[in-house]
Amino acid sequence: MEIIGTARKVSIYISESDRWGHKSLYLAILEMLKTEDCAGATVLRGLAGFGAHSRIRTASIVDLSSSLPLVIEWVDDPARVARVMPRLTEMVAEG
Repeated sequence: MEIIGTARKVSIYISESDRWGHKSLYLAILEMLKTEDCAGATVLRGLAGFGAHSRIRTASIVDLSSSLPLVIEWVDDPARVARVMPRLTEMVAEG
């Protein structure tokens, strides 16, 4: 989908271990955005980061089993962002 004119970028910060029901939260968010006819989104896996609980997570060999940070980037028409944001806010408890 092509966006003509002004666009809005939404960055969603979550963890690999976050869940929505029985599936990964990042996948549930992507599926919801697709269902809502959004322009597109990308999930990026972080090498290191910390969040609301101030625990640093890294991709070192020692910490490979830990949950790394994820960023979902979504760029879309401002009106569509406004329409979908309440549903997204419901899905992301922390982030």
